[in-house]
Amino acid sequence: MKLKGSEILMECLLEQEADTIFGYPGGTILNVYDSLVKYRDRIDHILTAHEQGASHAADGYARSTGKVGVVFATSGPGATNLTTGVATAYMDSSPVVFISCNVAENLIGKDSFQEVDSTGVMLPITKSNFQVTDVRKLAGTVRRAFAIARSGRPGPVFIDILKNVTAEEAEYEFIPREEQKKAGVLKAVYDRHMVDYHKPEIDEDDINKLVDMIGESKKPMLICGGGVVRGRAHEEFNRFANLVDAPTAVTVMGGGGMNGRNPLVTGMIGMHGSQASNIGVNECDLLIAVGCRFSDRVALDPESFASRAKIVHIDIDRSEINKNVQTDHHIVGDAKAVLSKLNERLSQQSHVEWKDFVFSYPTEAEYEDGGDALNPKQLCGTIAKLLPEDTMVATDVGQHQMWAIQHFHFEYPGQLLTSGGFGTMGFGLGAAIGAKVGNPNKTVIHIAGDGSFRMNCNELSTVEHYGLPIITFIFNNRTLGMVRQWQNLIYKGNISETDMDRGPDFVKLAEAYGLKGRRVSNQKDLAAAIEDALASGSGYIIDCVLDIDEMVRPMVGGGSHITDFMRT
Repeated sequence: MKLKGSEILMECLLEQEADTIFGYPGGTILNVYDSLVKYRDRIDHILTAHEQGASHAADGYARSTGKVGVVFATSGPGATNLTTGVATAYMDSSPVVFISCNVAENLIGKDSFQEVDSTGVMLPITKSNFQVTDVRKLAGTVRRAFAIARSGRPGPVFIDILKNVTAEEAEYEFIPREEQKKAGVLKAVYDRHMVDYHKPEIDEDDINKLVDMIGESKKPMLICGGGVVRGRAHEEFNRFANLVDAPTAVTVMGGGGMNGRNPLVTGMIGMHGSQASNIGVNECDLLIAVGCRFSDRVALDPESFASRAKIVHIDIDRSEINKNVQTDHHIVGDAKAVLSKLNERLSQQSHVEWKDFVFSYPTEAEYEDGGDALNPKQLCGTIAKLLPEDTMVATDVGQHQMWAIQHFHFEYPGQLLTSGGFGTMGFGLGAAIGAKVGNPNKTVIHIAGDGSFRMNCNELSTVEHYGLPIITFIFNNRTLGMVRQWQNLIYKGNISETDMDRGPDFVKLAEAYGLKGRRVSNQKDLAAAIEDALASGSGYIIDCVLDIDEMVRPMVGGGSHITDFMRT
């Protein structure tokens, strides 16, 4: 049957079982929004306050559900406003398809109103991108984009559709997603990008070699990375850790890949890693990292990292092997599949003395009792105590992010939504919106710093309009806390342009958006505010007062040995 390009796009989204779009309309994408009206009974559209908010919402939706997120935006500033969200998804391997419409073909290259080379802008921060200039190629392009986004190591894909393509007609046949590979419509993807988009075939000899290495090890240590979460390999990883009987450190992106309440968990690793994690990595004789990039926040000094150990890296992306840290053995493959094979071959190990040594060091930072004042551990502890254990937590970036990851115990993939690789301030509220839309029966909270919250607080209008009961906790120390911490520790206390001695009043801001809010400075008031927020059934802001010089502890300076803890 013949359909307009805008209708073909909507039909292709239905093929991919997309049920939600986050977006913001504009001139060049109006044909698509016009067709969207006819699909409202099958596809929901969430109108955000800003394109960046839409990008983070789709990202949060993807991370929390395991589905592919979808974003609509117009040309020019609409597309460029997506770039921070695209880069955030790219760095954290989140599957999102970003769709914008550009000016018509006769206007391309003429500096037309709201024209920009969108595909050129997006090229370095996407897994793949396309510009559609022929309506006959639109359906195939959308199908390929979704296949690329979700397969292999997932990531964002960008599609730029010329406006005239959305108005032109072409023959279209509905092909359900599960039949597309069989029908040959994805042949070009799988033929051209076999290594990138297929799950690599696992070498059985590599599996057997690692089983032997584990059997010989007296002091094994594991790292749970983001690949475990993205691959939904949490059950296999937990079984693997228990079979190896190894202390297990968790990266920022690995939260929820290993059950945070498992007694083998040593806490976070790296710059703000626990003493148990960092010392364990330094002293082990076998280090097995699963789905971990060995970034500069984990392997701060690659040359000295785990220097006493044989290092084994398991990752779906061959390009990550030996990129940052040289390995003694590696297995290229999907985490779920590799761990399943290992679990079939492993016998139960026991390392009592080694575990006793590692766990003689703290797995969390301890804080002095501040009396009536809130400290980070009290704040996180009260939140965790009063909210359901399966609450989803979206964070922004900064001290509050590290405190949340240090003190909450994440149990399943998608429970923690945070920007790890790109470190995007302003990520959290959009991500919380996406998580709540995708998981309406889960409690969703947003942990922010007062600096990060200012960046995308306009999305409170989205929270209010769609009746999303998201509770935002602002860890308010009236400063850009992580930057101030570095200034205190590394720049000799030279505090430069980090104090946020200005508005807004966050409680009044909540009220301006039609939401409720409270300011709290002690545990009793915090508990009362949480109970009120839960009872309200709507969006709620809790402004939590913290000391301006509270620090994230422990801390290891960039480029330093992993056990070179700074005095904080």
